[in-house]
Amino acid sequence: MKRIYQFSAVMLLFFYLHGVYAQPSGGPYGPIAVEYKIPETAKTIFYVAPDGDAARPGQDLNQPTQLDVAVSRARTGDVIVLKGGIYRTGNLRFNQGITLQPYADEKPVLKGTGVADTWTEAGGQLWFTTWENLFPAPPEDWWHMEHNIKFTPLHRFNDDMVFIDGRFLQSAGDTAEVDTNTFFIDYENKLVYIGTEPDNRLIEITNYNVALHRVPGMYKGIPNDSIGPVIQGITFTQYADTAILIPGTYPEGLTHEREYGNDVVGTLLENCEVSWCSRIGAYLMGDSLTIRNCKVSHTSTEGIYLVGASDALIENTIISDNNIEHLTGYFPAAVKIFNQSYRVTCRNNLLTDLPNSNGVWYDVGNVDGVFINNWVENVGDASKEKYSSFQNMSGFFVEISKGAVCAGNVFLNCDNGSFVLNSSKVEFYQNTYINSKVVFARTERSAANDHFGWHPATGPDVDERYGHVFFSNLVFQDGSKKDPILEVWQAPPLCESLNTLQLEKFDHNVYVRTTNSNDPLFIWSGIGKSNCRLELNSLTELHALDPDYAKHSKVFDGFQELVFLDAGKLNFRLDPEFRKKISPVLPSKKIQELLMIDLENPYTGAYSD
Repeated sequence: MKRIYQFSAVMLLFFYLHGVYAQPSGGPYGPIAVEYKIPETAKTIFYVAPDGDAARPGQDLNQPTQLDVAVSRARTGDVIVLKGGIYRTGNLRFNQGITLQPYADEKPVLKGTGVADTWTEAGGQLWFTTWENLFPAPPEDWWHMEHNIKFTPLHRFNDDMVFIDGRFLQSAGDTAEVDTNTFFIDYENKLVYIGTEPDNRLIEITNYNVALHRVPGMYKGIPNDSIGPVIQGITFTQYADTAILIPGTYPEGLTHEREYGNDVVGTLLENCEVSWCSRIGAYLMGDSLTIRNCKVSHTSTEGIYLVGASDALIENTIISDNNIEHLTGYFPAAVKIFNQSYRVTCRNNLLTDLPNSNGVWYDVGNVDGVFINNWVENVGDASKEKYSSFQNMSGFFVEISKGAVCAGNVFLNCDNGSFVLNSSKVEFYQNTYINSKVVFARTERSAANDHFGWHPATGPDVDERYGHVFFSNLVFQDGSKKDPILEVWQAPPLCESLNTLQLEKFDHNVYVRTTNSNDPLFIWSGIGKSNCRLELNSLTELHALDPDYAKHSKVFDGFQELVFLDAGKLNFRLDPEFRKKISPVLPSKKIQELLMIDLENPYTGAYSD
């Protein structure tokens, strides 16, 4: 069997367009070219342009105003139409349900940087300029300096960014560290240093920390209408903190969902691109929000950050290249769904090229998440400490949460394809894992004396972390990794106190390794001290613990025959001859409805044909 190679998002889309379907539900992913019409329901229409005149009202296409003027005047139901070009602007605040969209098929780009065109040579391949708008920042108070300072110096937490001809530079701790790939800021004297000769180059330095800030309460004497904005077809890039900021009531501790999520309801981001933000691409609170056909990339802590946002949908979106500053001890995630978000669905997205970040992380108090038909690729480094789930990055991560369904996804070349930690009733059906480990785990972490305070109180307590399902999945390793194919473990202090297995339903899965290995096939934690951590090399050893457990599953170890139709072209449908060797089952009606299929034939893994 040939090694499963790593492919970029562009190549993946190429295969799709040329008839080799390389994603579970077909794509396309990311922004789609649209010629935008003015909504018939629009009240007042404001036309804006990068060179618009702030003195104009902006209600004539041929006499546009400035974007900040239109945002300050727009009210519920109004539409702001942006002519194409670069808008160097930010900190645009409003609290109304307005629409922002391009004029026809033009391409408006909001940039949070200014152009630095006056430089002084300092000698020794150093140049400096004076810059007024700087964004120094400390790490969060929970960051463990003693563990991480040698990997992440404090200057990395400052939010300033510098770009030379569009190329991102990392920060440096002093002028001695500055080279062609770094910059240094003397905050006391407001000086920015670079190590590249600046003549005939476009050098951009962050000037704004936020592009759009949708205020959740009263603003300039205007009451909040609680209607989320509609933002379509716009590019946001190079902001010092967050491109799109929609805060709201923040649940502190276990809170009923009716008490939050109501400040801003129904936000829509569609066909937008967000990139190169020093912290977060889009920080969004509020119920019933939708992110559709967007691309979010090159962020530091989170690409998309949903907080207290129930009944949200993220679909057909590309999310890649999070944690560009290589922060350690900061728990990065390309998509973080945080703090008691109910019924958040991630459907048909492409998550790729995330060596320093988790993929989608349902974190703290979430309920009934849905993760279906996604393609998740190249999450994590895969060179971390052996058997260390905490050190690895995960494509789909559920922590301290209750209930989720993960079905119809492909996980390719991830440290952990999926990781369930200290949660209950997380169900996996019809997924294909390729060189991507599966992990279920529970620890003694509780609401008592926790480092993060109230977080554990929002999820299942220590003795409630069970009820998981792993059914009809395909897990494949080609020999390039040394990890077990599946881990089910718990912390040693729990081994004598808990008498319920984590997996309630565990069968009809297929496990394939193309090489014979001395490494264990499974890491397993049963009940009682003697079963706390077992290394198992076959299903027979598992059946010796419980004859009915995984009774219809199959293991192919050292298997050299074809498994997929064409793995080299990312076509992970099963080879017909291999299909004959397994015993697939028909997904339940519930899973078929989630996957939007209606079948009569059973199958294993993500592909039904």
